[in-house]
Amino acid sequence: MNDQVIDHSTQAINVGSKSFAAAAKLFDERTRQSAVMLYAWCRHCDDVIDGQTLGHGQVEGDRSAGEARLAELVSLTERTYAGEPMSDPAFAAFQQVIQRHRIPRDYPLEHLAGFRMDVQEYRYQTLDDTLLYCYRVAGVVGLMMARVMGAEGEATLDRACDLGLAFQLTNIARDIVEDAEVGRVYLPTEWLAEAGIPADEVSLPQHRAALAILAARLIDLAEPYYQSASQGLRDLPLRSAWSIATAHGVYRQIGIEVKARGAAAWDARVSTSKVQKLQFLFGGGVLALFSRGMQLRPRPDSLWKRPR
Repeated sequence: MNDQVIDHSTQAINVGSKSFAAAAKLFDERTRQSAVMLYAWCRHCDDVIDGQTLGHGQVEGDRSAGEARLAELVSLTERTYAGEPMSDPAFAAFQQVIQRHRIPRDYPLEHLAGFRMDVQEYRYQTLDDTLLYCYRVAGVVGLMMARVMGAEGEATLDRACDLGLAFQLTNIARDIVEDAEVGRVYLPTEWLAEAGIPADEVSLPQHRAALAILAARLIDLAEPYYQSASQGLRDLPLRSAWSIATAHGVYRQIGIEVKARGAAAWDARVSTSKVQKLQFLFGGGVLALFSRGMQLRPRPDSLWKRPR
């Protein structure tokens, strides 16, 4: 294992996502290394498309030449699967992960297709359009993470995908205004029309009250996906289940806080405190233990179904 690759990946997760970095520490060493390297690749691709550095600089990011940048990421991903030596640390890390865990080529290419929706300024007319985006940028990350944790059964992968969908719906609600300021609106235009919010005015202060109603709707929509995802914990190794249960609690709490703040949800970025993270750390451990004897409930037919 190349120490430089591990160090680069660890820095990426520590700077890019403190919540995930904390949860990743609960994995066993082999799983943690793979999870961190997978995160580094996802973070790198996002940064390349948005002209950011480890998730920072969203508003100032350079989005010119997005198509060319995306084409280069796709090409590098194809070369990674072809077994070519990778000089870029993020792709060198990713190559180790896909080889170690036999991650299907379709997953990362689907993830890059989500970035293509951003590059091409896709318009999200319906909720299904929004959920397709959520699947590509987060649901397939759940699928890849599940493979890293040793899960291969389709039912377990469905639950992992559900957690990714829940996370992304929460992210969209939290970041509605910040995203709109750079021209990205993931709320269905049908919803915006019902609320009387022009698609090019989503970030304006006069729409905050109406926007809060739509954000609450997103948070409520995420809830059954969080519930479904918790059903997959029993099929993961105990330490992995503990990590995922902790992340589940942290991200779900962000949504609860967004909803509770109402029109003030975007005055300051919503996050969880260190005390809350500790609470979810202990609660996640309890839930992971409880999941060993959990009675599995069928996945609701009403939930969005990932492409097969």
